[in-house]
Amino acid sequence: QVQLVESGGGLVQPGGSLRLSCAASGRDFGGDNMYWFRQAPGHQREFVAVITKGGSFTNYANSVKGRFTISRDTAKNTVYLQMSSLKPEDTAVYYCNGGTSGEYWGQGTQVTVSV
Repeated sequence: QVQLVESGGGLVQPGGSLRLSCAASGRDFGGDNMYWFRQAPGHQREFVAVITKGGSFTNYANSVKGRFTISRDTAKNTVYLQMSSLKPEDTAVYYCNGGTSGEYWGQGTQVTVSV
C-alpha cells in the first residue's frame, strides 16, 4: 500500500518556524517531482512548493518565497518543508503530493499560526 504521511504541524506564534515531513512508503518516489499544497478553511487547495526528482530545481508560490524551503532525502524517501517567518495567513492543512501523475496524497497536517 502506497502512503504519504505528513508530520510536524502544530501551533506556532507569528514569526516562528516549523519543519514538515512527508514520509513515503510502499513505493519509491525518487523518480518523481514532489509537491506541497495547503488548504485554508473556506479556500481551495493551493500550490506551495515543488522539488524535482533530482532535487536540483525548486519552485515556490509567491506568498511563501523566501520564507519556505522544500528539500528531499531520497535515501529516506522523505520530503521536507522548512517554514520560517510564519504568518497567520499561513494557517492551513498542509498536504504532500507525488507520483507519476501526482496521484498520491497524504492525509495532511494542520499548521496554525496564532498568538
